[in-house]
Formats: sequence, C-alpha cells, structure tokens
Amino acid sequence: MTTSLPTLTLNNGVTMPALGFGVFQTPPEETVAAVRTALEVGYRHVDTAAAYGNEREVGRAIRESGVDRDDVFVETKVWVSDYGYDQTLHAFEKATGKLGLDRLDLLILHQPAPSRFDATLDAYRALEKLLADGAVRAIGVSNFMPGHLDALLDATDVVPAVNQVELHPYFQQPAVQAADERHGIVTQAWSPIGGITFYPGWGDDDRRSTLDDPTIGAVAGAHGCTPAQVMLRWHLQEGRSAIPKSVTPSRIAENFDVTGFELTADEVASIDALDTGHRGGPDPEVDRPDAFARVIPEA
Repeated sequence: MTTSLPTLTLNNGVTMPALGFGVFQTPPEETVAAVRTALEVGYRHVDTAAAYGNEREVGRAIRESGVDRDDVFVETKVWVSDYGYDQTLHAFEKATGKLGLDRLDLLILHQPAPSRFDATLDAYRALEKLLADGAVRAIGVSNFMPGHLDALLDATDVVPAVNQVELHPYFQQPAVQAADERHGIVTQAWSPIGGITFYPGWGDDDRRSTLDDPTIGAVAGAHGCTPAQVMLRWHLQEGRSAIPKSVTPSRIAENFDVTGFELTADEVASIDALDTGHRGGPDPEVDRPDAFARVIPEA
C-alpha cells in the first residue's frame, strides 16, 4: 500500500490532511511517543484538546520530531468551562502556551453547551476574532447537531470550517452530514473506526464492536487489509476527515496505510447499510453534569 493521503480544502481555502492522528484518552506520559511515532509514519495532522490534558506533550512531540512546524496541521479544542468571549481568547493563550506554538491551524469549540448557548456564541465570536487576527488559520465546532449549527450561523459571521462528531459505520449521523454539506462544512469523524463501540467503560452492556462486524470483515478479507483500514478508507472515499487514535506503533502505522486500495461502490453501500442510529458517546443535546465545573488548568 502507498502512504500518499488525500487533503481537504476547507471553506476558507486552507488545506487540511484528511487523516489526522488523535490523542483522546492518551495519557500525557504516552502522548510524546505516540505523536512522534505518528509523525515518523507520515501523519501531518494532529488533533488534541484542552480537555485531553496532553497539549503540552503534543507540542513537545512536534518539536522533537524534526518535522517542520509548517508541515504539521495542529488542531485543538476549547473546553466549555472556557466559553465566553474573553475566556475563549484566554483559552487560546493557554493552548498555544502549552503547545509552544504562535499560531494554530484549526481551533474548534468542543461542545455546543445548549443550556448556556449565549456563552457558546460569545466563544465562537472570539474564534472569529482570532481568525481575523491571523492567530488561527481556520475555526470550527465539535458535536454540533443541525439545530446548533443553524443557531450559530444565525448569530455569527463565519461559517465553521469543520464539525467534528461521532461517526463510524454503526452511527453515521446522516442529518448532521447533510447539514454540514449544505453549509460547506467538512464533517470530521471522531471514533472513526468505532472505538466508542469497544473502548473500556463506554457504551451499553449489549454493545457490539465494529472490528468484529462480518460485513466489514468480508470487505477487509477481499482487500487483504484490516477492518480498521476498511473503515478509514470508507471515510476518505466519502469525503470526510477522520481522526483515528492509538498508542501502539504497529496500529498507528496500520491506520495510516489506507490509500493503496479502493472500496467498490457495492462495498461502500454495504458499510453505509450498517448504521444503527445508536449513539455511543454523550448526547450533544444534553449538557454533561460536570461540563461546566471542570476547569482546564493554566499549566
């Protein structure tokens, strides 16, 4: 297989590698090695967040990798405890300070926070200010449903470049994807290989893993690859961005190696047909009880 990955052009003309390396739930002590391995393999897009507690380690890994900073697309997220105009501007300072960067490639809001959406709007206006000042190259949102997007667009000026949402074969969010496409927003998948269906501590007792799905397994067998590679290829062929994660070097390399084969139209359709409509992660329409109490420390 080859390792030449596609890029996506965002609605403001910025180019973003379609496949990014994620560090959700990666302990800080494991983050440096994981990100350095990803960059050695060929990833040029790293996705982190204030809430992950590992921005500092992501920045260190980029500096130690030997890869030129301008060649790495760095994406991070503002947590809800930092929503509000001034608070979000300060959150940017915290993020860049931890990452050791002067500018971010993509800064997004982590949740819609529907119970205090006025603060969400003020936070997004701060992102617009950062974009206008050249402090960030693109701005976006995460976990926004169509209604959240409509309310945001009605009250602000800049259309988000990206909407990062839970999206895998068992939960495909067609309404969100359609809303994103209608507004020219790139849909970016977190849990793109359905990790939420097999992560310890997530999901229902009767959950089933996408990695064990017979349809995906049959497609993998036909192409001599793994189920994870099939799912990532499915995302790329359907025009999405995907953010897989791992701390295992062999899996980091495997997840990057997804361009040397192409799924047929029938294979894509068979994966599309697996959607259960069942969300594995938190419902964005409901605020998490701890969402506003959690404060991201300065250092």
